[in-house]
Formats: sequence, structure tokens, C-alpha cells
Amino acid sequence: MQVEKQTLHKMAQLARLTIRPEEEAELTHTLSSVLTWMEQLNELDTTQVEPLTHMSLEVNALRPDKARQTLTHEQGLVNAPKRDENYFRVPKVLE
Repeated sequence: MQVEKQTLHKMAQLARLTIRPEEEAELTHTLSSVLTWMEQLNELDTTQVEPLTHMSLEVNALRPDKARQTLTHEQGLVNAPKRDENYFRVPKVLE
């Protein structure tokens, strides 16, 4: 499938992209190649293929959540550049 410059610029406008004139030829060629490849995929018979919900059959092995104290309050603040008693001191960001 061939992509015309007009189509390329319409897509760029929709995507809010700026295309420099020296990029037009390469982008048109690349986009045409991708669409040609997609047309080839459409020729495959997928009637016997089950739809996938995930790309692999692997299952995430998640550990159970357990509340535990890994750092003490003092250990957490030991490398703070500035602190105010038990809290990090940061610059004001809102007026």
C-alpha cells in the first residue's frame, strides 16, 4: 500500500507532529512498508486460532502483601539533606 504525502501530513497533524521536508520521503517509505506488511498478515487464515488475552501462558507469581517495618524512622531520614524533626524538609512549590 502506498502512502501519499497528503496522507502523511494528515496523520502528522492528527498526531500533533511536525515533519521536516527532508523526512517526508523516508517516513512515506517506512509507513508504506508497514502497511504492506500488515496487508500480508491479513492474508493469513486465523479461523482456527483462539484469541489471546495475554501473549504468554506464564502466570505472575506474586508474593502475599505483609505489612512490616523495614526501616526505622531515623534510618529513613539519615541521608536527608534537610529535615525538620521527623520529616523531610523540601522547598515550597506552591504559593
